[in-house]
Amino acid sequence: MAISAEELPQQLKRNSKALFVVLGDELLLNLEAGDLIRQHAKELGCEERTILIADSRYDWSKLREEGQSLSLFSTKRLIDLRIPSGKPGKNGSEAITQFCENLPPDTITLVSLPGLDRNTLKSKWYLALEKYGLVVQANKIYREQLPRWIAQRLQVQNQNADRDVLQMIADRVEGNLMAAHQEIQKLGLLLPPGKINLDDVTNAVSDVARFDVFDLGPTILKQDRTQFLRMIDGLESEGVAAPLVLWAINEESRALLRVQLALANGASMNDALREARVWGLRQKLLPRAAQLLSGSIIERAILLAAEIDRQIKGLRRGNPWEGLRNLGITLIPQR
Repeated sequence: MAISAEELPQQLKRNSKALFVVLGDELLLNLEAGDLIRQHAKELGCEERTILIADSRYDWSKLREEGQSLSLFSTKRLIDLRIPSGKPGKNGSEAITQFCENLPPDTITLVSLPGLDRNTLKSKWYLALEKYGLVVQANKIYREQLPRWIAQRLQVQNQNADRDVLQMIADRVEGNLMAAHQEIQKLGLLLPPGKINLDDVTNAVSDVARFDVFDLGPTILKQDRTQFLRMIDGLESEGVAAPLVLWAINEESRALLRVQLALANGASMNDALREARVWGLRQKLLPRAAQLLSGSIIERAILLAAEIDRQIKGLRRGNPWEGLRNLGITLIPQR
């Protein structure tokens, strides 16, 4: 069974699982979910806690020993297993599978993992965790989800805000959830309960937004020109390498072109997306973008990308960052 991190508090009130799995690359949510589960274990009487950090040199026989041993003090205990790489290897896979199939009595086990790729999610050891445990997904909070997430956090501290205020907070903390959490806590300390207005946010919330180059693609597919230009400005100011930004944008152009060509040859949209190796969020967004953008626009973008590549290498005059802005504008025409 898998749930989101925000569902965890309610699940803990009615869940009797002895195995919990927290996975995801959103560090704040991952840490918070782990803390909630550890507190839950403590409330259930787990007075003894064993931390196992399974790095590349970890001896997986120790997990087997923990699964077979009894508490030193005849009390309930918590086994806190952390796998930073998300890759336990062959020995780890066997040990985890065996552990899940023979969960120790009077023990709650917490397994902490980063985000996992598609193949790992199909592995025997992960499927065993999923079968016998409750999986908590600490997934990335995307820009469109951020105002709602902020509103929920404000509500916990008896505060609320109108949509425009939530949007402004989101603009200032986007891509930096840990800092977003701190800024929201700051609002709780500086301002009384009740409604927060725009002036309050302007004066109290710092601009700590950070942008991920891999979010450029989804932004193009959403056809959000304003957000794209804001991200380019942010990535340039953060010193991100222009070739990486160009690659991220050009990958989207090529994917769009491959899908359009496959559709023109009679493929279904699902087949076209699979052949173009488009997965996850992009799989949901690309069909609409492929309908909105003509083949000539995409081809023009690919030619412009080649020109920007020459600018980056010093073979052409011009500012590559201005070129990257123009490339985005080409792929997100005004309508």
